[in-house]
Amino acid sequence: MYTAKNYGFLNIVLLIIFSLSASQAQDKTIPNILLFHADDMTWRDCEPYGNTDVLTPTISRLAEEGMCFDNMHTSTAMCAPTRMQLYTGMFPARSGAYPNHSMVYDGVQSMVQHFNKLDYRVALIGKVHHEPFRSFPFEFLGGRHHDNGDGIDIDLERMKPILKQEKPFFLVVSSNQPHSPWNRGPVEQYDEEKIDVPEYLIDCKKTRNDLIRYYAEITYTDSLLSVCLDYLEEVGKTENTIVIFTSEQGSSFPFAKWTCYDLGLKTAFIIKWPGKVNPDTRNNALVQYVDVVPTLLEAVGADPGKIKTGIKKSNGENGFDGQSFLKVLKEETKEHRNYVYGIHTTRGIYYGSICYPIRSVRNKQYKYILNLNSGSDFYNMVNVSTRGIYNAWLNETSNDPERQEFVTRYQTRPKEELYDILNDPYELNNLIGNEELEPVKNELRKELAAWMNEQGDEGINTEMRALKRQPGRKENVWTGHEEQMNSKILK
Repeated sequence: MYTAKNYGFLNIVLLIIFSLSASQAQDKTIPNILLFHADDMTWRDCEPYGNTDVLTPTISRLAEEGMCFDNMHTSTAMCAPTRMQLYTGMFPARSGAYPNHSMVYDGVQSMVQHFNKLDYRVALIGKVHHEPFRSFPFEFLGGRHHDNGDGIDIDLERMKPILKQEKPFFLVVSSNQPHSPWNRGPVEQYDEEKIDVPEYLIDCKKTRNDLIRYYAEITYTDSLLSVCLDYLEEVGKTENTIVIFTSEQGSSFPFAKWTCYDLGLKTAFIIKWPGKVNPDTRNNALVQYVDVVPTLLEAVGADPGKIKTGIKKSNGENGFDGQSFLKVLKEETKEHRNYVYGIHTTRGIYYGSICYPIRSVRNKQYKYILNLNSGSDFYNMVNVSTRGIYNAWLNETSNDPERQEFVTRYQTRPKEELYDILNDPYELNNLIGNEELEPVKNELRKELAAWMNEQGDEGINTEMRALKRQPGRKENVWTGHEEQMNSKILK
């Protein structure tokens, strides 16, 4: 028999239960986020972006269920700077992470802190390519930092406890593939005689053999993405999770990684958000990696404009370099940025030139590239290794001066380059001397200078400070020609 006293107690218990249930129901309206990124994959090398030689059924499925971005760009075509700008919403010169294998300045905060404050559990599984930990305090679920091909490189089963919990999660799946040495993919599924060699590569035995190994790594990457999507389905979180696939910067073939060409800076980017993003859609808005974190913050109900990044711009502002493109996702607008920007640092990379800074700016039609030390030669692993593809290309084109000129311009470049991206998407025809395009060049040059100034980017001086941004690095890793290279640095 209930008394007034125990009846009141029962009401309190029921109220608590109701409140907890309501709270859990409310949590289910907050989207989870799963960000999967490949490593060294050129944007076009999957089926949704036009390369039907590459077997990518999962990426194709995601494209059918979500939105493909046809003009997403990173501002660096190297692994570590690319990931750190993606995680911080800040461009590399400002954050300090502009050379490869570098670190951000003290005090920089990343999406980990921003989403932790929103009660998200933020974790990463796979390759770690960011420094220092205090700026990127991910809950680390294991995985290799580069893959030697032996054993399990990434144990995706470790994702499951996070996927099953009630608390919202932001999970980064950081693949090692298709970064070389291309040691995991199902090469037997490819025939080097039957693939089409893209026009921006020299068709030879070495190219075809490398392509099928690289394509096989992309297929392996696709299989990892498939496991992630299956796990989401298994725990019933598919309908309440924003899933993003991005290809990161371009592959290690010439004119891609380690450059400011679109083959290096442009990236495949697909978002699936059930009930919010229309399936099987594409958009052509200009967007950059620095826009991703602000967009996701707004998507979960935060105001990115009120968040501090931990370091100021030259104008004293302390916010993101990026801006939310949520309205693009919701198809409320078709435009986002007027320009996207690029920065490349060779100093401090393996076999890199002592000083060869490159900067770029691009609108929807034209790309302007500034080679700040064009009086010297451009070096990296591509054209230094005697076993690499560059020498194979030189041999293949030895009797074809026009094609060999195309190959050697990888190493010897003019001070300025200008390309009509709409009519020359692979930047094969430099229009810098075209008088009719002088206004275009001047506009882009002015815009690039303004961006560099905002970022505190001093060009060659910034390049020469690159080694200080690499933890534990005391000397440049170039193996020879230091005196020759230093003598060519423009003062």
